[in-house]
Amino acid sequence: MSRARRSSPANGVPSGRPLPSARALALEAMAAGALEVVFQRGVRPDLEQLVGWEFRGINTPRWARLLGVKKFIKGFFRESGRGDDGELYGYNCPVVQNRLDEPWIAKPDDAAPKRFGFFHVGAVDPTARDNEYLHAALLDYGRGGNATWDPSRGLRDYLIQVDADDRDLYLGKAYYAIGPARVATSFFVLERYRPGPAQPR
Repeated sequence: MSRARRSSPANGVPSGRPLPSARALALEAMAAGALEVVFQRGVRPDLEQLVGWEFRGINTPRWARLLGVKKFIKGFFRESGRGDDGELYGYNCPVVQNRLDEPWIAKPDDAAPKRFGFFHVGAVDPTARDNEYLHAALLDYGRGGNATWDPSRGLRDYLIQVDADDRDLYLGKAYYAIGPARVATSFFVLERYRPGPAQPR
């Protein structure tokens, strides 16, 4: 599988792309066992490279298409008023479930999408309950400020950068918290898409 380095602007700022790359689509087609190998070999993301961007998301299981969640958007932002520099959070947007070779169109309106399923973003604490992958970032929906009755509060996502020289492509592994237990649910692919709002909530 090719690992050719992406081209970036001269100032080093990452740039999004309108449709998934061949590398992203190859990951989407891989079996869970192969994705686990990729995940184990990944590197910890530079969280500053996530801030202010929305990422095109693909859930890899076949059942995701049946449930209408194959395609999604995930965004990252620093929330003002939380710490000296603002803590890092993220959100999800529902997307029209067209083909993977067609544009990602947020719902209900791409210019004013619904944003839900907020999560806190940080390093994995080896002493905490959610410490499955120490080389990953942790997206903790239980700390995202979601309503008590919101089922997304149980989600815990681990996120790695697939290749050390590619800041645009990431692989996630989702778990669901049921009391102290953690149940692995699926892998997902994220690829840099477009700038997001500074303060989405």
